[in-house]
Amino acid sequence: MPRALICGVTGQDGAYLAQLLLAKGYEVWGTSRDAQVAPVGNLQRLAIAERVRLVSMAPRDFRSVLEAIDRARPDELYNLAGQTSVGLSFEQPAEALESIASSTLNLLEALRFLNRPIRFYNAGSSECFGNTGTTAADEHTPFHPRSPYAVAKSTAHWLVDNYRAAYGLAACTGILFNHESPLRPRRFVTRKIVEAALDIADGDGHKLALGNLEVWRDWGWSPEYVEAMWAMLQADCGEDFVIATGVSHSLRDFVAAVFAELGLDWQDHVLSDPALMRRTDLEYSRGNADKAARLLGWRAQKTMPAVAAAMVSELRAQRLADAASPAHGRPR
Repeated sequence: MPRALICGVTGQDGAYLAQLLLAKGYEVWGTSRDAQVAPVGNLQRLAIAERVRLVSMAPRDFRSVLEAIDRARPDELYNLAGQTSVGLSFEQPAEALESIASSTLNLLEALRFLNRPIRFYNAGSSECFGNTGTTAADEHTPFHPRSPYAVAKSTAHWLVDNYRAAYGLAACTGILFNHESPLRPRRFVTRKIVEAALDIADGDGHKLALGNLEVWRDWGWSPEYVEAMWAMLQADCGEDFVIATGVSHSLRDFVAAVFAELGLDWQDHVLSDPALMRRTDLEYSRGNADKAARLLGWRAQKTMPAVAAAMVSELRAQRLADAASPAHGRPR
């Protein structure tokens, strides 16, 4: 039975990846700063919480990292941990660098020290590219990070590249474009939009305030993107891959699609608030995943309209299930 260790197992991608690996017959371990009080809500949503073995690990403490890897003894290690919010990184830039770049360095050093045949996946980000105009970014597109988060992800990317070349580690980075699901935290704009639209459809008369509606993003579906992560570690040698749908839509389009799923006209319920606009937000983002299609056989199936529809459907069903549970009183 192959064994995997997922750093960040309780997050969106970590939970879906754990589900995928369990279905493939893996023994799955996951890390949390304190395994005894780990927030396992996403794992519970997927009904896999009891099947994931949690181990405590402080990513910025090399000894803790080394002990966690030595205890789990994985064949594959997935680094999905660290700060995940571009907006928050402007408020906490040091945290972004430490939780992403320094933690990645500790993982790489631990792998070098242990000298075991462990395959390593690092979660990169399309934010590293910065503004590329309307060009679809691929593995040869230069990085031009525009946020502390993107700077940290760029640093981690080049650390992986260096350790792969200098020490022969079987390591790769997946440069993932935006990918969503019902497991997205509520602070992320896609989840915020869907939750607000569901509230409004239920009779809540408040307005949804958003920032710049004219940013364009390449939105995919998280459960598909974790399949690409796994496929990268099955390849013969460590390489980096862009993972994207290849289709970009504006935030306005996403909002319209979500509200239309509920029979609503978004223009009646949404306003743009300049206070919510970022100083250096990317205007346009689109990826070219041809290399992943060619070498991994991976292609995105869901583009933005299908992603929006799936999020509305699953979150609405989740609300109904929660309302019908004993903890919320008698079923309606």
